[in-house]
Amino acid sequence: RDDPTLFIEYWRQPERTAAMFLGDWALTGDYARVDEDGYFWYEGRRDDLIKSAGYRIGPAEVEDSLVSHPAVEEAAVVGAADAERGQIVKAYVRLTAGWNASEALAEALRVHVRNNLAVYKYPRLIEFVDAFPLTTTGKISRKDLRARAAAAASDVVGNGGRP
Repeated sequence: RDDPTLFIEYWRQPERTAAMFLGDWALTGDYARVDEDGYFWYEGRRDDLIKSAGYRIGPAEVEDSLVSHPAVEEAAVVGAADAERGQIVKAYVRLTAGWNASEALAEALRVHVRNNLAVYKYPRLIEFVDAFPLTTTGKISRKDLRARAAAAASDVVGNGGRP
């Protein structure tokens, strides 16, 4: 592994480091697909991939669809636990100035995504936020959002299924 741009190892985790390689190939954890015309499409990180009712859903295309709506300034999508589907798509949405959070707007966003993507990809849960948790590099922290979604799900379960 003589590529100077490639990481050396996970600190004190030799098994995890070994799992990142297939011979001389470094496995990045990114998913992509090739369409019928031969174009490559980035689907997202393996740990960000949402598995819902047997479908694999990349958060990037759902986020792109959401931000194409004039009400949405920024969006992040994660999987939320669901007893029936395994996971469902949960969107965190920061609104454009002048828009107000409401269930009617949440439903309009669901319809917008259903009209632009496969029907199984729409966010069944939408939470409006004023700001996103960020990583040290300034990116939206999906890890924190996944933890938030898990905590919200356990709160619902802890209340006998009532929100």
